[in-house]
Amino acid sequence: MTRFSFSLQSTDGRARAGEITTTHGVIPTPIFMPVGTYGSVKAVGPDDLLALGAKIILGNTFHLHERPTEALVEQLGGLHEMIRWPGAILTDSGGFQVFSLAKLAKINDEGVAFQSPIDGSPRYFSPEIVMEIQRRLGSDICMVFDQCPPGQADREAVKKAMERTTAWARRCRDVQMKPHQAVFGIVQGQIHEDLRLAHLEEIVALDFDGYALGGLSVGEPIEDMVRILRAVTHQMPATKPRYLMGVGTPLDLLHGIENGIDMFDCVMPTRNARNGQLFTSDGVLVIRNAKHKDSPEPIDPDCPCSTCRAGFSRAYLRHLFVAGELLYFRLASVHNLHFYLDLVTHARAAILDGSFDAFAAAFRARYRQRKEPEATS
Repeated sequence: MTRFSFSLQSTDGRARAGEITTTHGVIPTPIFMPVGTYGSVKAVGPDDLLALGAKIILGNTFHLHERPTEALVEQLGGLHEMIRWPGAILTDSGGFQVFSLAKLAKINDEGVAFQSPIDGSPRYFSPEIVMEIQRRLGSDICMVFDQCPPGQADREAVKKAMERTTAWARRCRDVQMKPHQAVFGIVQGQIHEDLRLAHLEEIVALDFDGYALGGLSVGEPIEDMVRILRAVTHQMPATKPRYLMGVGTPLDLLHGIENGIDMFDCVMPTRNARNGQLFTSDGVLVIRNAKHKDSPEPIDPDCPCSTCRAGFSRAYLRHLFVAGELLYFRLASVHNLHFYLDLVTHARAAILDGSFDAFAAAFRARYRQRKEPEATS
């Protein structure tokens, strides 16, 4: 069985190009992971994802535990087999969801008691339980259970969350996982540089297979996120993958890549597609706007995705969106996911040939051209 590994192939400034090897394939980095919270990337199938060049997707431990349950997933042969996905899978620990979605969560150093957001029944997560759920799901990369403090938490609350996350990470590390499963540690510390660096030192000392920055893109100003990336990312181990959790816009991905991040995930491509926002080389296009009502143009003339390549017009997509036709969600989601995956693919190529700064500057200059306001007419 293939063991998890990471190799660094090239750098350009702080930007990195590498490869992650898993049992379910080799993943070129930097990489974007489409989010399949319940074991499904919304509105698209595994065949769409393969055609898009996706190598790894993300599932959520919290939601999969709620339904269909890890017992059923295991009974059906594991998450890969159940969803018919041949590529790699990363499972989030569910820590963010426990603290943001669960009802009446009560936390102590042992774990978290909460009520199911589905039916209100009692639930309990501990580091050991979370890792056991992920072991049964069979994902390739498993995240430790962490406490993600709310964006408005004061410094003392952030420090307490860091201490608890370190203690929980140690317990997660001691759980026996399947031979093919890697485990990533999570660094907290909010927007405090000194706390981030201190927590990074604690988590790195536990010697995980990779390291993630959690607790960003939770409402803080973009300038603070970039400041933390600049201060912390290059201090993360160079020989392990670096993952920025839950981020973000195309420009956020560029900020991460130029500071040395290797892995990203975000619901934005599919969620924004469903809400009528389509990513283009010139910025965000709002398909509901009246200006697109009779436009024969594709979403983005420069985009080679199957939606644009087939010639589906903005007028037709607007019609589907306004009519609530389900086909819209697939066509729009395929386009937005392609935009994100194409961005990291071109960024990787630029790193390999030493032209990343020029690539990033050109992308930013063009992407900011379109400032299309929301409209409902």
